[in-house]
Amino acid sequence: MEYSYRYHAYPTQEVAAELEHHLNVHRQLYNHVRWDYEQAPEDDKLSEYNQNNKLPKWKRKWSVFGELHSKAAQATVARFHRNLSNLRKKKKKGYNVGRLKRQSPTEYRSVTYSQSGFDLDEKRGHDKYAYVRFSKIGWVKIRYSRPIPDNATIKEVTFKKETTGEWFVSFGLETNDADLPEEPNVDTLDTSNSVGIDLGILNYIHTSNGKTVDWLDLEDEYDILRREQRKLSRKENGSNNYEKQRREVAKVKRHIRRKVLDYQHKITTWLVKEYDAVFVEDLNVQSMLQGDGNARNKQDAAWRQFITLLEYKADLHGTHVVQVEARGTTKECAKCGVETAKPIWVREHSCPACGFETDRDANATMNVLKRGFSELGLGWPESTPVETVTATDTAQFESVSASRVIETGGLPSLPCAG
Repeated sequence: MEYSYRYHAYPTQEVAAELEHHLNVHRQLYNHVRWDYEQAPEDDKLSEYNQNNKLPKWKRKWSVFGELHSKAAQATVARFHRNLSNLRKKKKKGYNVGRLKRQSPTEYRSVTYSQSGFDLDEKRGHDKYAYVRFSKIGWVKIRYSRPIPDNATIKEVTFKKETTGEWFVSFGLETNDADLPEEPNVDTLDTSNSVGIDLGILNYIHTSNGKTVDWLDLEDEYDILRREQRKLSRKENGSNNYEKQRREVAKVKRHIRRKVLDYQHKITTWLVKEYDAVFVEDLNVQSMLQGDGNARNKQDAAWRQFITLLEYKADLHGTHVVQVEARGTTKECAKCGVETAKPIWVREHSCPACGFETDRDANATMNVLKRGFSELGLGWPESTPVETVTATDTAQFESVSASRVIETGGLPSLPCAG
């Protein structure tokens, strides 16, 4: 399994200048790789291998490229081709995308050393600090908040300068799958300890066994952001005061991102520890964000990030996480399967065919649960949440507030409904 650890870095003024310089040279290399690729005929475009073979020639021709470590330079070439591959995938899915753009200094903010060119000294620092050496740059002090696991192999190291001006170092790690806990055997999976998740509108998540988790309240943070953005609009673009205020805006945005990520970490940890299997919709997040209404809340929800975290935590805790087809989970009756159209403002499900009534989101979670069992090749269990739900009264649902998640460091362990 591949994952990463990220640490706050505190380079000296001299080393920070070197980091800035190498960051700028790597940006120039990236732009040159892009230019070189664009010059080739459409029917004979250069591969990553072809352009890696050109690196020695470029280093001889432009001495500034010779300052770069070879593996770091190859990682920059790989970065361009990875971006190119992602662009092609979007085109195949029907997105209207153009060509890769030339990178400006404000857009290109990280450099990766792959396989070699770096060293980690865990003993040199004191009081939870360590040092990382980047070849041709120097030693960088990091806050070593959590040690690299003994069973993990460091595959690459990345240094990055955030828009706030802060530096961070990330380690790309790889752990042998044999060292991870095994998922429960599908044949012996406890279906009563499985749950379907609906990423909702009125609540952040809604589970098939009647639990809801409130939205994270970010209104105060957005009030601060709007105030800082107004201050920025009054500064002269390019001035020292503008740059200073731009960093203040970036800090507020970073705070919002971190608060959302921390919230998601706590929810996903609870889910994978509590259940043997978690089923969630495979949502087309980008198209949802392009729709009308509630766009900021959808962005704050960061649903794709939530699912990625859930899958990552599942590997660490030996839990099944399965994404299921999202289309129709709200319209389809969880009891009889008949579809009924519902505008977004209709919050109850009332089936005209079988008379089954429940909350709109509760119905969706039961359909997610049913589809999850189908994906694993399991039948719909004899005792299901559908049989226990008889009314649309939301008092039957146990609500967990956002503040409770934050204060306790994670959701409480709650019994599952059978």
